[in-house]
Amino acid sequence: MDFSRIGVLGVGQMGRGIAQVVASSGLHVVMYDLDPHVIEEAQEEITESLNKAVKKGALTEWVREKTLKNIKATGKFEDLGLCDLVIEAVPEKEEIKLEVFEGLEEICPKETVFASNTSSLPITRMASTTDRPEQFIGLHFMNPAPLMELVEVTRGWQTSDETFQKAQHFVKKLGKTMVVSKDYPGFIVNRVLMPMINEAIFALIEGIGTAEEIDTAMKLGGGFPMGPLALADMIGLDVCLDVMEIIHSEFGDSKYRPAPLLRKYVEADMLGKKTGKGFYSYAPK
Repeated sequence: MDFSRIGVLGVGQMGRGIAQVVASSGLHVVMYDLDPHVIEEAQEEITESLNKAVKKGALTEWVREKTLKNIKATGKFEDLGLCDLVIEAVPEKEEIKLEVFEGLEEICPKETVFASNTSSLPITRMASTTDRPEQFIGLHFMNPAPLMELVEVTRGWQTSDETFQKAQHFVKKLGKTMVVSKDYPGFIVNRVLMPMINEAIFALIEGIGTAEEIDTAMKLGGGFPMGPLALADMIGLDVCLDVMEIIHSEFGDSKYRPAPLLRKYVEADMLGKKTGKGFYSYAPK
């Protein structure tokens, strides 16, 4: 049986995007967060996104209303117990994610599948801390989820074929393209992408070029649609640092050492677009 009611736990930038994608596909979504302000902000952002689509003619008013009706925003953790798939989208800290799954174990039926939107943490290790490693899978959506076509699917060592097949059908239902990655730190996308961003920051430290010159060189010389430093700002420099620290820790290879400048930016709360300042400056929302 396919998933019909989806829980999204944590509705920051990634979680709210995932919730919008799921609701747009006709499925019911329970969108949960601890912070009432974050829930309100997520609802406003999803509504604004759908309104823009209507104005552009990409969406009808009827579809917009139906999509919004598919979303139940809640601050009650117990509401996630009604879902047959719960996607965790909390910050990229293993201790936070494990605490979340521990709580879900207490409220979810044994049939419920758990998924993590982690972009770098080992799925097998997280699954082993639950009572349902066979029903645990990695579903890594790209940011921003409504626009990016890819979903990176990662099986843990004990993920069952049935869970994997359900995940396949789910991704297809969302209209996304799936790639399957083995359970290695960073998976496919961040294993390649984050070291490139990190190296661009080292190039900036060493004065090889300015941020603008490095980005222009990679766009025009490397064929990238966006330069690595601008992309880091869009992702969030705190997220980039978290991922690099995980990859460095897991492999123990100095080539994955986070650039010191990246750490300094995070310490200064200059995290990119979301704070208005990173490698570039951004006008406040």
